[in-house]
Amino acid sequence: MHLTNDCRAVSDVLQRVGDKWTVLVVSKLGGGPLRFNELRNTIGGISQKMLTTTLRGLERDGFVTRTVFPTIPPRVDYELTDLGRELLVPVQALGDWALKNIDRVDAARARFDAGRGP
Repeated sequence: MHLTNDCRAVSDVLQRVGDKWTVLVVSKLGGGPLRFNELRNTIGGISQKMLTTTLRGLERDGFVTRTVFPTIPPRVDYELTDLGRELLVPVQALGDWALKNIDRVDAARARFDAGRGP
């Protein structure tokens, strides 16, 4: 029973932190607080809806804080929490690993695809 609960816990957290938008948002916020549009402009290809959904999920899970400043128009900043900064460590390590090994992954894919034939 204990292992089943552990698996559920790991699966639950990885579901949040394992998607590509979460990885990109956490990486970008690693450089400091950003406004919504600043964040959106630095992440190519993310829709407004997907960024909103991702930020809400990260805020709910305690990785990101949302601060509203009473200006006209209102200013909203997003920033990593302590938990989010801890998450940044393995996220950056995974990103570094991916960049270091992309050629090996591409070669493996090409070998696999060549062996499949029509």
